[in-house]
Amino acid sequence: MAPLLLPQAVRVRRATPRLPEAGGPRAGLTPPPPYGGAAPLTPYGGASGQGGGAGLGPYGGPGGAARLAVVGESTAAGVGVETSEEGLPGHLARALAGALGRPVAWSVAGRTGANAAEVTRDLAPGVGAADVVVVAVGVNDLLELTRLGAWAARVRGLAGVLRERSGGAPVVFSGMPPVGRFPALPRPLRDVLGRRAAALDLVMAHALAGVPGAVHAPMEVPVELPGFFASDGFHPSAPGYRTWAGVLLPAVLTALGEPAPLA
Repeated sequence: MAPLLLPQAVRVRRATPRLPEAGGPRAGLTPPPPYGGAAPLTPYGGASGQGGGAGLGPYGGPGGAARLAVVGESTAAGVGVETSEEGLPGHLARALAGALGRPVAWSVAGRTGANAAEVTRDLAPGVGAADVVVVAVGVNDLLELTRLGAWAARVRGLAGVLRERSGGAPVVFSGMPPVGRFPALPRPLRDVLGRRAAALDLVMAHALAGVPGAVHAPMEVPVELPGFFASDGFHPSAPGYRTWAGVLLPAVLTALGEPAPLA
């Protein structure tokens, strides 16, 4: 199988467009609807883990705003869209503001190509006080063929650093994406990576179950929806990030001690 997979991987790497990270501010304040112009998103998935959130407030941002930090790899950095407002941070902030009925102060610490160890070393130390932290990591660890034991240690280490740097905020890890359904990947490479991603996701869930205040939120996203992916077929588009935010919203609310929205 390896003689077939390697040429496929090389061809995919050469043919896939290299999209930049989102431009514009990496922090902002999102007001609640109707002024914010956004309503809560419909949830598709649930969460597992110990939680340990801040309850029903008070929140520590300006004017009682809830503080949301998004940390991770290229999807945290907004690859696939022009600004962070169109990416996961902006969509999740609007969904959270709608669900809470209060402003959300959001910030981003993301970098293309960063694996979980690099996020822990280079990005997590810059995270400030927050009410909840959302993490998107794992695809680069997948592509680097990180061993499962090392992956578990990286996840636990990252959760611990983020809990410390954020002032004890709950940390919600988005589960591994369904790589086995990514259109940019040909078969059998897609199937092999999909199975490996599922294994990493299971290890992530087990690793976080032992970390107080950490949550694993399965990434049960309908990637087959038209327009879900950006032009590279690998990163989400603005509608794709919006859908992902809807999947994460119940886990974020539960981590905060807030009631989850009704499906």
